[in-house]
Amino acid sequence: MAEHPNRIDFGRLALPTFVVVVAVFAALRTLNVEPWAMPAYDLYAYWMTRDGLAYATAHQGATGAFLYAPAFAQVIAPLTALPWPVFAGVWTALIVAPLAWLAGRFAIGILLLPPVLICVASGQLDLLFAAVILLGLRWPALWVLPILTKVTPGIGLLWFLVRGEWRSLWIAAGATALVAAVSALVDPLGWAGWLAMLARMAFPELGGGLWFLPLPLVFRLFAAAALIAWGAATDRRWVLPVGVCLSLPTVWLNSPTILVAVLPLVAAGARTPAGAWFRRSVPTVPFEVQRRQVERQLQRWLRRPAT
Repeated sequence: MAEHPNRIDFGRLALPTFVVVVAVFAALRTLNVEPWAMPAYDLYAYWMTRDGLAYATAHQGATGAFLYAPAFAQVIAPLTALPWPVFAGVWTALIVAPLAWLAGRFAIGILLLPPVLICVASGQLDLLFAAVILLGLRWPALWVLPILTKVTPGIGLLWFLVRGEWRSLWIAAGATALVAAVSALVDPLGWAGWLAMLARMAFPELGGGLWFLPLPLVFRLFAAAALIAWGAATDRRWVLPVGVCLSLPTVWLNSPTILVAVLPLVAAGARTPAGAWFRRSVPTVPFEVQRRQVERQLQRWLRRPAT
């Protein structure tokens, strides 16, 4: 059957359309077009670290509050030296870029979902977290990003623990410790302020225009740990993004953006760039083999003499 030369191939146009939409949005911010370049939300908090770290007054839910470790501010310092509109445009392009890799031609449709739109507009790191979850299975040192920003997503390292992947576990923990140590040597006062902020951290309350999942962090951490442990024991990698999302200090409206990482981890995402990379670069362990490994580990623990 002859092909119709005038028929539009929307599948091939999907990714170029995504690139154009993101480029236009980044350009609007770079050109300081209101309201797209309005100095607010998380990306403005990142830019304001150029003037110092104000941990003494920072708390969750406050617009412009910087809550991450000083290491993050130190890494992005070259970008914060840019004028605000230029930083906003560059930052927008940087945080959206992983979506093209994670979702391929589905990126434009996913970009239009409310959580993803909120994530991009506010400059949040959810898409970077999604990429780290996937890439971290191959290069575990990348877990340093979610750990030294949101802290609690570090529960994702339980994946390596349950599976007995000790090398990956030590690489992730060692990289985090090394980055933290170097950062603390550079800015010990900043680290003292950040640790003090974590110690007094108050979580937002319902009302006041704030929308989030109203479940206590402790409950969500238990649920995330159980889910990740089950997924690790049964070789269900798609549970890892779900567990990390549940483990966030506060699950905001934009937080489900992390679940984009589920797509390359299931069969439906085999044709995405990230899915193709994953199946080529990250070895999978058959369930029966993994089950036997877990059983042997449990038996070793049970044989340990009581102290």
